[in-house]
Amino acid sequence: MSGEIPQTRQSGLAAGLSAYFIWGFLPLYLLLVREVPAFEFVGWRIIWTLPICLVIVAIRRQGREVLRAFANPRSLATLAASSVLIGLNWLVYVWAIQHDYLYAASLGYYINPLINVLLGTFILGEKLSRRQWLAVAIAAAGVALLLGGALTTLWISLTLGLSFGTYGLLRKRVDVGALPGLTIESTLLLVPAAAIALWYAASPAGSAFAQSPELSFTIVLGGALTAIPLLLFAIAARRMDYSTIGFLQFLAPTIVFVLGLTVFDQPLQTVQIACFVLIWTAIAIFVWDILSRRKADKVLQA
Repeated sequence: MSGEIPQTRQSGLAAGLSAYFIWGFLPLYLLLVREVPAFEFVGWRIIWTLPICLVIVAIRRQGREVLRAFANPRSLATLAASSVLIGLNWLVYVWAIQHDYLYAASLGYYINPLINVLLGTFILGEKLSRRQWLAVAIAAAGVALLLGGALTTLWISLTLGLSFGTYGLLRKRVDVGALPGLTIESTLLLVPAAAIALWYAASPAGSAFAQSPELSFTIVLGGALTAIPLLLFAIAARRMDYSTIGFLQFLAPTIVFVLGLTVFDQPLQTVQIACFVLIWTAIAIFVWDILSRRKADKVLQA
């Protein structure tokens, strides 16, 4: 029994890292669907996420778990709230990338880990060491630098950070598996998503999905790029300390920062460089603390 917990945490770490790598490089995919309005794209994204979830549910024979969650009013209410949060998060993120606000989007996910740490500490009762609190303080200083130079796009950053932080907390607390939970969320969002798609289809410009086979295939691909990282994140959230997940989150916005500098060719201000250095310093301290405590635990067990 003693080897079961570390193995679970290790698998949670692998799932979390995979999810954040996919999210980090997501702007490259969004370049391919830049001509699709954000509202319409999010609608199609939801529509094509659900079939993928249902196929995986069938393969893994988790249909009964989905039905049990639907029959549980408390679980269903929690997942309804989490579905609204993730839908809002998708919409704001897609809109930000389409309008070249990569650094604002990146800042939102730099703020998110700090929100995760606070939620994990004050709501879930998780404990942080002194070195971890030092890491939080340094990361907060880095974010504060960016806040001072990004007031006009602050709403993007705060919406992304708060919506995803609260989403992860709800998914951690609901007693529903990762895949069944995502399936229910997609089902609850299906009606508004279909309404959005129909509204654009009836508009003078027509639906983007009908413009070309290539664009249609690219839009469908959004379902897989939505379902897979969210599933991986939900797995990580259920297997790891929420405060630790918060610091893994720094990986995705760092990738977005690099993409902003290279692929999107956006200028980087001095204050943003300073923030980058402070946040990676915080991550180094946090990881150092975790490795030091694991080493100490092994010495005690020996």
